[in-house]
Amino acid sequence: MTKLSRQTIALFGEAEKGEIGTPLFMKSITHLSETLGHPPYESRGIFFAVQFLLYEQEVIFIRVKEEGFSTKDYLKGMNHLLSKKEVVHLTAVCLPGVGDARIIDAVHPVTDAHGALVVTTEKDLYDYLTSMQLPNL
Repeated sequence: MTKLSRQTIALFGEAEKGEIGTPLFMKSITHLSETLGHPPYESRGIFFAVQFLLYEQEVIFIRVKEEGFSTKDYLKGMNHLLSKKEVVHLTAVCLPGVGDARIIDAVHPVTDAHGALVVTTEKDLYDYLTSMQLPNL
């Protein structure tokens, strides 16, 4: 039986501490707590980061000022993820709280470059799909 390699997840989320828009490589839940502090009210980013770390996934946390709304912070983080020097292989990009088509559409170059998936919630996917402009028939 072969051992599965660890997956690397880039995760965008709010946090109490840490530089905004810059990849922060999390090694453990303790490291996550010391680096990012407590999650803001109704934030989902740190919750997802803890879950990924518990399942022994590598987490690259990219702090944004406000989940789902700080487009500039998301774009800055995505530019870092496109750099193969900083991130060699990415398995998925997690965007909790994001239903904004501008942000979700901007992640495509990152997922294409790394062959990565997008991880979201049902609510955010619904928001994205219902905000899309349908063609006139």
